Amino acid sequence: MSATTPPTLDATFDVRGKVVLVTGASSGLGKRFASVLSGRGARVGLAARRIEALAALAKEINSTGASAFATRLDVSDAASIEAAVAAVERDLGPIDILVNNSGISISKAALEQTAEDWDAVMNVNLRGAFLMAQAVAKRMRDAKRGGNIINIASILSTRQSNHLLPYAVSKAGVLQLTKSLALELARFNIRVNAIAPGYIETDINREFFTTEAGQALAKRIPQRRIGQDSDLDGALLLLASDASKFMTGSLVTVDGGHLISSL
Repeated sequence: MSATTPPTLDATFDVRGKVVLVTGASSGLGKRFASVLSGRGARVGLAARRIEALAALAKEINSTGASAFATRLDVSDAASIEAAVAAVERDLGPIDILVNNSGISISKAALEQTAEDWDAVMNVNLRGAFLMAQAVAKRMRDAKRGGNIINIASILSTRQSNHLLPYAVSKAGVLQLTKSLALELARFNIRVNAIAPGYIETDINREFFTTEAGQALAKRIPQRRIGQDSDLDGALLLLASDASKFMTGSLVTVDGGHLISSL
């Protein structure tokens, strides 16, 4: 293909043969990310605390002819991170892409949040994201292969919400983590970007969005609906593929216009 010939759409968003590690892959967005990437030909390492759920997902993916490997991971434990990264690379090969997705939230009024609540959220959402990115980036650097890190931030990286103070602060930290790592790791040909989902329907929150309060929230979104996990597929494939090869330190927001709303 000449330099002036535009690539085909499939070639632009190609992840075939890439080794991807997805954290928090046992359910929710992580499970969707793993399924989308494996469906596009990536070899996917599935990591989370619930190994039984991971094993079931790996079996499902492998039954389609794709390749998946499951390993237990607790991102709040540095030793668990090192063990999981090593296990994925032994089974699938050097990691090309990290989807740093693990996260938790504790919903309480700010004055009711305890020190233990704060630490629990920060240890997973921010400290865990940093340690995961660091562990994978060191291997990418040492192998001189370059690589790609996708952090899962939130619209609360730049906006506020009641009863989610530690979560919002942690996700603001994830945004700064993304930008700072992008600056330092560019010399090693490692890109670092983030996705900021808005309100996305999952098994955990589906019932809430059927309530009066949930429906009122949806009406405050300019597109007047709650997002589906499939709404994140495009942003994921953009950042995972060479379609974004000249992007690093970027935040891709997928929120139905929530951040531009004054409501």
